[in-house]
Amino acid sequence: MTREQLLERLVAEAAARYRPAGLFAFFFARGKLRGDPVFAALLARGLIDDRATLLDLGCGQGLLYAWLETALACHGRGEWHEGWPAPPGLKGYRGIDQSAREVARASVALGARATVERGDIRTADYRSADVIVMLDVLHYLDPPNQDRILERVRAALSPAGTLLLRVGDAGAGFGFGVGQLIDRLARFCRGHGAGRLYCRTLEEWSSALERAGFASFPTPMSAGTPFANVLIVAMPR
Repeated sequence: MTREQLLERLVAEAAARYRPAGLFAFFFARGKLRGDPVFAALLARGLIDDRATLLDLGCGQGLLYAWLETALACHGRGEWHEGWPAPPGLKGYRGIDQSAREVARASVALGARATVERGDIRTADYRSADVIVMLDVLHYLDPPNQDRILERVRAALSPAGTLLLRVGDAGAGFGFGVGQLIDRLARFCRGHGAGRLYCRTLEEWSSALERAGFASFPTPMSAGTPFANVLIVAMPR
């Protein structure tokens, strides 16, 4: 399959899992999976190891799990892009989100292999994981909490584990401003209300990760959008 054909198949099948959870859950899933380049990048670059245990902090309605499971099903049917590595078959998935609505949507849409819990990522028990993912999460928390969470993530990761952290680069000018506007709108539409955002430049994020014990490798992650997002792949030092 071409890349475009595969992506359309993945979006359609992953979003369809959310139909039983309501129209909002379905349309949000379809729009987010189609418009956000991070989902395709995770598969195309093989950033999640096969048989990994994955902890998804601020998981929302569990789109990442739905995406990965759909990818695994497509690959199993021989429907895949030859330039991409095989998708990972997770050993376990656990998501944590503070929104009761989001957790309820995830519980309806995802299969029994996924565990999604309501909790505050500042205090929740992370246990241990091979991969920890935070996509557009930390800027809702103030810098001291951001730093503490990064330290807790470092302690929870296996020695050869990976943190996948998507952030906005506050030093990127216009694109960053557009991203903030859309983020506030999406937050309001999902029932989270308004609230202050605590953003950092890419250099500041890199320094925070270094202080927490990570070596980090950023890559732009806003292709096809007007935003200034960066995916940081970080590993324990």
